[in-house]
Amino acid sequence: MKRTKTADLILIYSVLTFIGIIMIYPLLWMISATFKTNSEVTSGLSLLIKEPVPDGYLALVNNYGGNINCIKALFNTYVYLVPKVIFTLISSLFTAYGFGRYNFPMKKLLFGLLISSMFLPDAVMIIPQFILFSKLGMVDSPLYTALVVPSVFAYDTYFVFLLVQFLKGVPSELDDAARIDGCSSFQILFHIIAPVLKPALVSCAVFQFIWTSNDFMGPRLYVNTPSAYPLSVYIRLAMDAESGFQYNRVLASALLAV
Repeated sequence: MKRTKTADLILIYSVLTFIGIIMIYPLLWMISATFKTNSEVTSGLSLLIKEPVPDGYLALVNNYGGNINCIKALFNTYVYLVPKVIFTLISSLFTAYGFGRYNFPMKKLLFGLLISSMFLPDAVMIIPQFILFSKLGMVDSPLYTALVVPSVFAYDTYFVFLLVQFLKGVPSELDDAARIDGCSSFQILFHIIAPVLKPALVSCAVFQFIWTSNDFMGPRLYVNTPSAYPLSVYIRLAMDAESGFQYNRVLASALLAV
């Protein structure tokens, strides 16, 4: 019996180890490829490096495509990434609290419209948004207002929906007890609801961080100054065939983004 259990554990851990190697191998290969030449990168999927070259990492600090390098592009990304995540959490929390705890006219209709907006493809909203932001003077703003402002108004309705569902699991008796003790709605929200929803808020922050970091279309539309390009656009510039496609430079930039 003991031998059978030991054999089962060995089999399970062997399978898990094999799956783990398969999952992590692309990342390990990308790290090794940052030190390879183009010919060596395209020659196979081996992790071994025949002739290590640091050109990929040296290129991170070299200006490319209009006074922009990888370090500056990474800084530009965080200039709008951090405010967008913060505003998304605040606006989504307020909106979810309103729908989850208060009754008002046409509440179900408005919530239905809010949820139905998740089914709209982003391509449908691109032209109207660009026209609106262009007339408001937000295009090519040094503060990336066209990318940040929508998050102030809970534009990403998925996060509102997620928080509302989590809020349904929080007993309303907590709110009633807090009101009896003299707490206002804001105090209830920030001292009771927000701490309880911390796991959901962390999930929202992680998702928004990843989605915003990987967003290419938004920065490409609303940022026209090369020196203000974020990392997603910079990596695309590094793939410009006219200036020579260097795999180690592109992969080093991608590794920094990861």
